[in-house]
This record gives sequence, structure tokens and C-alpha cells, in this order.
Amino acid sequence: MKPKVYITRRIPDSIIARIEKECEVSIWPETDIPVPREVLEREIVDADGLFCLLTESVDKELIAKAQKLKVISNMAVGYNNIDIEAAKEKGILVTNTPGVLTETTADLTFALMMASARRIIESSNYLRNGNWKTWSPMQLTGQDIYGATLGIIGMGRIGASLAKRSKGFDMNILYYNRSRKPLLEKEMNMKYVDFDTLLSESDFVCIMTPYTPETKNLITYRELSLMKKTSILINTARGGIVNEEDLFQALKNGEIWAAGMDVFVQEPVPLDHPLLTLPNVVTLPHIGSASVNTRMKMADLAAVNLLLVLNNNPPLHLVV
Repeated sequence: MKPKVYITRRIPDSIIARIEKECEVSIWPETDIPVPREVLEREIVDADGLFCLLTESVDKELIAKAQKLKVISNMAVGYNNIDIEAAKEKGILVTNTPGVLTETTADLTFALMMASARRIIESSNYLRNGNWKTWSPMQLTGQDIYGATLGIIGMGRIGASLAKRSKGFDMNILYYNRSRKPLLEKEMNMKYVDFDTLLSESDFVCIMTPYTPETKNLITYRELSLMKKTSILINTARGGIVNEEDLFQALKNGEIWAAGMDVFVQEPVPLDHPLLTLPNVVTLPHIGSASVNTRMKMADLAAVNLLLVLNNNPPLHLVV
């Protein structure tokens, strides 16, 4: 008898067909609406495999309902949406999709840096709203990227790829990480510094670290007040790493110059969120890996991990 798999969102047909060759598949049919909790609770009871997204909270209570579950295949690099310890206690393997989204996310991070520094969105709105009357010497002036100092918090795959992009702009690179990367330091001519030094000396501070209990609220008003008045904070990692209320106050008070945000504590971000009222904040709907090719690769890798485990083989990327 084929193993039963539940897929929590409509993914590309080619990926579904691949899983259907080996499994009995049920799918939440929507593409833009997350599966309701009550549906997920019902479907997980007799599922052998769960193919999920970061929008699903696979918590202890949900995992407790699973009677046959062997694998949770998360179509994401991060897995803070899954209770890892609860899965481990029940012998359920958890997999993720690192590597395939590295370059695309680094692209988006650099795009956010440029958009925030050069006031791209603000300038476009200025024109579209009919405010452009003439050329003016200091009109919509921004900050330079070329030759600036880039501080990267978290030197994993994406952080390293961001560093490579910055070399084309002759940027000075500082980084802070749990462990030093001597070979990468030499290759990229970058400097390892302590956390506070990175904040105080960088023109751009880019958050590339995973979301963990240790990194929750890593950036608060204290950290923001250490940054230059002309500096820009970029977050394409996870929303909870930055205290959003403190960021709003720091931007409002002129502690930093601007911010670029692809992630938020609550997603979708409420339209009445204070950060959305500020012209010096570029906000995006969590599109770091959103290229056609990358999302296809992520879905394919999640399917491969799922099928390997269901066939009693080790997955390509095991979290636990």
C-alpha cells in the first residue's frame, strides 16, 4: 500500500505528479491561502509524510495527533515553524531545503540595500503622485553603496554570497558570526569583529542569521542606537530577530537612516503596522527566494527529501 502524504499548499503540478507516483496524495488546493488548522489536524492523523511550508505551525499539539508520521519535509531553509524536539521524541525526521535559495536570497538582499539607500520606492511614488516639478540639487538624495562598509550578522551560505556581491561595489566587509571563517576572511578580504563594533562601524547592517531563542530580539533599541545616524538596517532572515517597535522608534527618532524589511514578526504584516507609515522603510512580502527557478528547486528538493525518507533512505538535508 502506498504511503499517505499531505501537502499543505498547491505546489507546481510537476512536483505533485512526482510524489503521486509513489504516494497517495492529499492537497490543500489553495495557492495563496494557508491550510486551516482544523484541516491540518485532521489530515495529519493518518499521514505518513507531511510536505509543509513555513506558514504552517507544526507544533507539539499537532505532532501529538500524528499516528504514522515518518517525515516532515519543510519547503524552506528555516524550520522555526516546527517543534523539533516534539518531532524528535516521536522519531519523526524533519528536513529542509538549504543551498538552492542561497543566490536568489542574496540577490534580493542586495536589491533591498540599493532600494533603501537610493530611496527607489519613495522616488517612484514621488513621481507617480505628481510631486516631481523640477530637478533640484538635493531632491531625494540617498546614501552611497559603492565604497561603503557592509556589516553582515551571520556568515552562512547567504551571508557569504552577499559578501561576494558587495566586492563588485568595492565595499568594506565586517562580519559577526558564532565562529570565525578564516578562509572566507582571506578570500573576501573581510574582517571579523565583535557585535557592537559591527553595529557602530557599518553603513549597512544585514541580518543573515537563523531565528533561534538566542537571536530573538537580537536587534533592539540599544543595538540600533549604536549604529550610525546614516546607517541602514536590512533584514531578510526572520522577523523576530528585530524588535519592530524599537525599530520604528529608532527610525522615527533618527537613530538610523532607513531600513529594508522582507520579513516580519506577523506575516502577512498588518496594514496598520507602524513601520508601514514611514517613507524610509522599504517593505516586501517575504520574497527572498521568490524566483521561478528557485521556488521550483525548493519544491523539488522538498519532494526528494520526503520520498527518500518514505522509502527508508536518508534524506539529502536532515534537520533532526
